[in-house]
Amino acid sequence: MEKFDGVDYMEIDGLFSEEEILIRDTARKFVQDRLIPIIEKHSREGTFPKDLVPEIAELGFLGANLEGYGCAGLNNVAYGLIMQELERGDSGFRSFVSVQGALCMWPIYAYGNEEQKKKYLPGMAAGKLIGCFGLTEADFGSNPSGMLTNARKDGNSYILNGSKMWITNGGIADLAIVWAKLDGRIRGFIVEKGTPGYSTSDIHGKFSLRASVTSELAFQDCRIPAENLLPNADGLKGPLGCLNQARYGIAWGGIGAAMACYHEALEYAKTRIQFDRPIASFQMVQEKLAWMIREITKGQLLALQVGRLKDQGKAKAHHISMAKMNNVDVGLQCARLGRAILGANGITDEYQCGRHMCNLESVYTYEGTHDIHTLIIGEAITGIAAYK
Repeated sequence: MEKFDGVDYMEIDGLFSEEEILIRDTARKFVQDRLIPIIEKHSREGTFPKDLVPEIAELGFLGANLEGYGCAGLNNVAYGLIMQELERGDSGFRSFVSVQGALCMWPIYAYGNEEQKKKYLPGMAAGKLIGCFGLTEADFGSNPSGMLTNARKDGNSYILNGSKMWITNGGIADLAIVWAKLDGRIRGFIVEKGTPGYSTSDIHGKFSLRASVTSELAFQDCRIPAENLLPNADGLKGPLGCLNQARYGIAWGGIGAAMACYHEALEYAKTRIQFDRPIASFQMVQEKLAWMIREITKGQLLALQVGRLKDQGKAKAHHISMAKMNNVDVGLQCARLGRAILGANGITDEYQCGRHMCNLESVYTYEGTHDIHTLIIGEAITGIAAYK
C-alpha cells in the first residue's frame, strides 16, 4: 500500500498547533506501521486486535482528552486528530477507543465520585480495564427513554434486570456503564464483569465492523453495590452527554475513513491503464475525485471548528450532530466512489474501500442515526422537535 502522507488540499495543517500536528503524526505512524498491516486479516476473520491495546494505552490514546488519573489531558482538537487517524485504519478499532474513552471513562470522570474515578480511570487509561456502554436495547435505539432495563434499591445494593443490544466491547469488557430506570428516572451504574446475574453474548455474522466486538448484555437479578451508582447522572441527559463525547470523535473519524478511500482511489487511478492511458485522465474519474476532495476539505474544516468550540466550552449538541452526520455521510460516499474507481478490484479486501464502505454503514446508524441528527439540526433552527 502507498504510504499515506495526509490529505490537505486547502493547507489546513497551518490551522493546527505544533503539538496537535505531532500527536496526529504519532497516531498516523501507529496506524501505518501497526494497524494497517494486520487489519485485513482481523476483519476477514472477525477478530479484534486486542494485542494493540497496550500500545495505544502507552501512546496515551485512551481517554486522551481527560485530565488526571493517568490520562493524557490533550485538547479536543488533538483528540479528534487521533480519532481521524484511527478510523483511517478501521472504524471498528476507532470504535474501541471511542467507547473506552468517551462512553466509559468520560461518564465516570463527569458523573462519578472521587472514589470511583480513582478506582477505575487509571486502569482504563492504561488499557488494563476495558469498558463498554450499555444504553441501546433491542426495541429501543433512537428512543432510549423507552428503555425497559430497570433497577430497584435493595438494602445496600441495586438489583438490575433487563438487556442491552449492539454493545461495542461487550464481550471483552471488564466493566459496563449501564443505564437503567430507577424509580422512573434513568440512572447510570457501573457493573463489573463476573457480577452474578450479568452475562454477555457476542453477535456474529456481521458484514460491518468485523474487527470489533459487538455483544448483547443481559442482567437477571444482577446485584451491584450501592456505591456503583454514578451519583451525578440523573435523567436522559446523563447518557446523552456521553453520546455527545462519542459523536464528536466520530465526526473526525468519518473524515479519516474518507481520506483513506480518497488516497487509495487516487493512487490507483494514476496507475491503472485503460485505453492506453491512466484512468485518472478521464473526466468521469476526475469528477469523482474532485467531489471527494471537495467534501473532505469541508468536513475537515467542520470538525476543526467544532473542536475549537469544544475547547472553548461553546460547542452545542446540534453543532456536534451536524459534524457527525455530515462527516460520516462524506466518508460513506467517498468509500462508494472509491470502490467504483477501483472497479472489480474494489470488492476484494486487498483494498480498503470496500471494508470502509461496510464499516461506515454501521457508523451511519450508531451514536444517533443520520435521520435523527437531521432532526436535531431541524429542532435547533426551527425550535420545533419533529421527533416528539
